[in-house]
Amino acid sequence: MHIYKFNDGDLLNNTIETNPECTFYVYGRTLVHNNSPAISGAFTDPVKHVPRGYVSLYEMNVDRAAGNLIYPFITKDGSQGAFNTVSTTSFNQFSYGDTLTGSYPLSASISKEYWGPVSDAYARTSGSNHITSLENTLNYYRYLSPHYAFSSSVGIDLHWNKATQQLGLVSIPSIFYGSSIKKGSMNLKFFVSGTLVGELHDAGKNGELIQVGPTGSNGSGSVAGVVLYNEGFCVLTGTWDLTANGTAMGPAHIESYVGAASPPNWTYFANGVGTFGGTNTQVDVAASSSFYMKLDGTQHMPTITMFASAPRNHLVHSNNRTYQNITQSATPVTSDAGYYENQQVAIKNIASSSFTGYDQPYEKITYISRVGIYDEDKNLIGVAKLANPVKKTASREFTFKLKLDI
Repeated sequence: MHIYKFNDGDLLNNTIETNPECTFYVYGRTLVHNNSPAISGAFTDPVKHVPRGYVSLYEMNVDRAAGNLIYPFITKDGSQGAFNTVSTTSFNQFSYGDTLTGSYPLSASISKEYWGPVSDAYARTSGSNHITSLENTLNYYRYLSPHYAFSSSVGIDLHWNKATQQLGLVSIPSIFYGSSIKKGSMNLKFFVSGTLVGELHDAGKNGELIQVGPTGSNGSGSVAGVVLYNEGFCVLTGTWDLTANGTAMGPAHIESYVGAASPPNWTYFANGVGTFGGTNTQVDVAASSSFYMKLDGTQHMPTITMFASAPRNHLVHSNNRTYQNITQSATPVTSDAGYYENQQVAIKNIASSSFTGYDQPYEKITYISRVGIYDEDKNLIGVAKLANPVKKTASREFTFKLKLDI
């Protein structure tokens, strides 16, 4: 086996930025992620033990029966190791040798919270701190757009207070977008009875969700909210009637609690997968309405590019038994005087000639089928396999380009 050390120019470290697309479709209480169908397994339904529209974070317990699930566990010992969800008080109640267990699968999906106007007796509850906790973050991005301001009293068009106004908050876990949402990729669509009544797009790449469609629709050109690219939130504040004719969506929305139906507006976006006012009460579905959201994530992937060279006059000898001529004896001689191998064992000549009846002179030939990568202690850490073995002769040299994504 030949081992070569990488030179300074043989290792290149890079970071690749990718922008995977992510879509969500909401109809009633059904959530669909990336158009993925609902899949039933042989032992469980759904096959990953998570609802449709959710992702299984570790994809454990795929098609496992409910009584045979994998779970994480830790044995209490002197290291004091425990799960993050176990409090110090609870941990101290365990005896040494006791087993602390968790559960799989862990899942993630988008969520929606809705708060009604200040006139509504149910408008604000303790759950509204989910929006007030974003006050500093929203104010920080005011340099991008004045619509980020948590409160504003500038004229009529820029007059609001997100702590009291009618508002919808869509939360997007980072597993769907990576380090940040790509600017200019956020797109929201509102459908009523299958007809598109409103479309938002951050066309200016400054976080403003501007209504761009349908052409001539009520509210076209208006800002209906903002998107927090790094934090993964959409704050929706547009309350105009998207149908411009008072078409009711109800009696589905807990917006007035007076039993009256409400025309569609952007604060109702994705209501079927949300909660009302931060309480445990689930927001009623928007009748005859469906919602679509698309975004591109930003993933940074460190990569290492390695150039492994096979120099001339190197790597042309093999220890494989097929490298020898099998018509001769290679049996070693053993005696009291020592152990001797036949030093005259001939190597098989596999050099071929293009002429009939002519034997090509002997030439050392090997075939390279894989390249191993070793660490500084000569531990094998990776193997690159070639689709087809490469013929190596003394006069040939090769450089294999290997790329490892971390």
